[in-house]
Amino acid sequence: MPEIILSINAGSSSVKISVYASPPSPSSSTPHLLAEAVVEGLTAPPAKLNYERGDQKIKNQELKDINTQEDGFKYILDHLTKDEGLPELAKREDIKFTCHRVVHGGDYPKSQIIDSETYHHIEALSDLAPLHNGPALSIVKAVSTLLPHATNIAYFDSSFHTSIPAHIHTYPIDQTIAKKNKLRKYGFHGISYSFIVHAVGDFLQKPQDSLNIVALHLGSGASACCIKAGKSLDTSMGLTPLAGLPGATRSGSIDPSLMFHFTHSAGQPSHASTEHLHITRAEEILNKNSGWKSLTGTTDFGAISKGWGEGDETMGLAFDIFVDRITNYVAPYFTKLDGKVDALVFAGGIGERGSQLRKAVVEGVRCLGFELDEGKNANPGGEVVTDISKEGARYKTLVVKTDEQLEMARGVLEDKERFVAQ
Repeated sequence: MPEIILSINAGSSSVKISVYASPPSPSSSTPHLLAEAVVEGLTAPPAKLNYERGDQKIKNQELKDINTQEDGFKYILDHLTKDEGLPELAKREDIKFTCHRVVHGGDYPKSQIIDSETYHHIEALSDLAPLHNGPALSIVKAVSTLLPHATNIAYFDSSFHTSIPAHIHTYPIDQTIAKKNKLRKYGFHGISYSFIVHAVGDFLQKPQDSLNIVALHLGSGASACCIKAGKSLDTSMGLTPLAGLPGATRSGSIDPSLMFHFTHSAGQPSHASTEHLHITRAEEILNKNSGWKSLTGTTDFGAISKGWGEGDETMGLAFDIFVDRITNYVAPYFTKLDGKVDALVFAGGIGERGSQLRKAVVEGVRCLGFELDEGKNANPGGEVVTDISKEGARYKTLVVKTDEQLEMARGVLEDKERFVAQ
């Protein structure tokens, strides 16, 4: 019987679970996807279920009394075990491994089995990733109770960036305090960047350890990464996911003094603070009430792109700001790779679907040697990796359908001996 792996991604308002089975051949490290379920809208009830297994699809089914990530997880677990078309998961005991996307892992260089020490380490980092570590921990707790027989594993978005050298990850502040409080650039979206390295290496038929790319993970949270020889050399996010590019509700990098002029209560505790999670008013404003939401009133970048195309001044400003901030990273990362670049990669929901944004970004860095094929850019298709470069362009531009769920499940198979030994 195949071993069942649950890949769990808890967002600030959603829970996504992918169900994988281990491949029949022990030499293969590619798990087989059986089903995917998402409960979303947890912060804007009613919550809704989207479910896909083979030909069966459920879209936007409204759910009652589902208000937290834990509620969503329990609902999905019951749905999976009651689905007669999923005999591989007839009972909870069929689940061998559960893997969790955890945004901030501090200095953990790789995935970890979740025990009390790991749990408390992640909990201590929650102040640095308030939108994500907390929800992930609530699911971890639920899994420990509901699936005590399963091996519980944390995959960290920050782990991919532990290769960043000291002169890049160090902040020029008092190093005694910085080291004591572990204040440094960590970087995030690492599970996605790890998938991108695998996928682009396979697509270009090039060993990962010789792959140089500038990668853009563009979604409601957005970042850029300079990848040299398959490893992170630099990235736009920093101590927390707030630094770097703006997003749906995040400001991205700003002058640090701005908040003290914005509000006199910047350092006061936010109303969202709890006994276990301390958030200042400034952190709440910059993480939850900034970005496109503050500029346009919407977090839907598709609507912003449409408005930009129609000449809407407000939408156009938000669109142009995003393009400008992205190009502010592409060009410096290109020089950090000494011009030896295999591809510029667009990934994430906006990176995959935003043809207008891709066109604007590539035009902004055209002098470096990137050019798009307009037809391919407008309709890149459904492949994992698609080349949208213009014929004869000096450098490739690729669209990658990143898959953090698959990357975690693949990691389970690759590291299975380590987990079993522990």
